[in-house]
Amino acid sequence: MQYYIGIDLGGTNTKIGILDSRGNIIDSGFIKTDSNNMDRTLNLIWEKAKELLKKSEVGIEYIVGIGIGIPGPVVNKSIVTFFSNFNWERNVNLKREFEKITNIETRIENDVNIIAQGEAIFGAAKNKSSSITVAIGTGIGGGIFVEGKLISGNSGVGGEIGHIKLEKNGKLCGCGQRGCFEAYASAKSLIKEAQERLELNKNNMLYKEIGGNLEILEAKHIFDCAKKGDQFSLELVEYESDYLAMGIGSLLNVINPEVVVISGGISLAGDILLRSVREKLKLYAMPPALENFEIVLGELGNEAGIKGAVALFY
Repeated sequence: MQYYIGIDLGGTNTKIGILDSRGNIIDSGFIKTDSNNMDRTLNLIWEKAKELLKKSEVGIEYIVGIGIGIPGPVVNKSIVTFFSNFNWERNVNLKREFEKITNIETRIENDVNIIAQGEAIFGAAKNKSSSITVAIGTGIGGGIFVEGKLISGNSGVGGEIGHIKLEKNGKLCGCGQRGCFEAYASAKSLIKEAQERLELNKNNMLYKEIGGNLEILEAKHIFDCAKKGDQFSLELVEYESDYLAMGIGSLLNVINPEVVVISGGISLAGDILLRSVREKLKLYAMPPALENFEIVLGELGNEAGIKGAVALFY
C-alpha cells in the first residue's frame, strides 16, 4: 500500500494528515505555525508527521509523496512567490526546501486550489471534467479545475476569483482595489453590511439574537435568523445571494464548468442561500452556461486541505 502526507499550512495552525492512496485519512494532527520562522515551521511539520507515522504504524518508506497547501501564489508546484500573512521570504522554492528535510517528493499549491482539487478528486465534483470551487470565508478564494488540471496561471494567481470586479469604484477590498467580488460577497463583507443596517434598524430578530452587541455578529447568526423567518435577515440573504450570483455568473460565462462547489464557512447557510443563488444566476449567466450545470456544497469540510494536498499526486 502507498501512503501520502497532506499538509494544510495556515497562519495560526498547520494541519498534517497521513492518507492512503484512496484519500482516506489514517491519522491527523496539527502544530502551531511560526509565521516568523520558515525553517522552524518546516522542521516542526516533519517531526509531527513522523510522530503520526509511528502512531499509525506506517513506515516512512511507504510514503510516496507529500502535498502542501500554501496561503499564497505558487508557480510550478514549487515556488511560493509570497506567503499571505507570513513574514517569510518571497520567491521561496518550498518544494526544494522541504525535500531537503524529508527526502520525499513534495508538491506545493495554493491552499484554495488545493481545496478545489480535493473536491474534484475526492469530493463534491468527483467524476466531473470541469469544476470551480468558491471558498467563502473572511475573503473569497477560488480554484478552477479543468480536464484533470488546476488552472494556476502564468504567475500563480489563476483562480483569484475574489478580485474580479463587480462595481466600478466600489467598496474598498483588502487587496487595495475597489469593487471586488470579495468586498461584497465574503462572510466579512456580509457581516459589515449587516452591522451597518442594524445601526439603523434594531427592531428585528437578528438584533435580539446577538443581544444588541454588533461586535459578536457572525454570518451564522444571519442565516439562522433567516431560516426562522426574520425578514431583516432574509433581506441580507438576498443581498448576499445577489452578489454571489453576479460573481459566479461571470465565472460561468468564462469557464462554463459542469459544477460550482461552494465551500468555506458561509457554505453552512445551506439551501437557504443556494436556492436564491440558483434563481439569480439566470440574471447573470448566459442560458447555455446553465444547461447541465450544478451548484453544490463542498463535501470535504475541515479535511479539504489535507485531502486536496494529496490530490496533487493524481
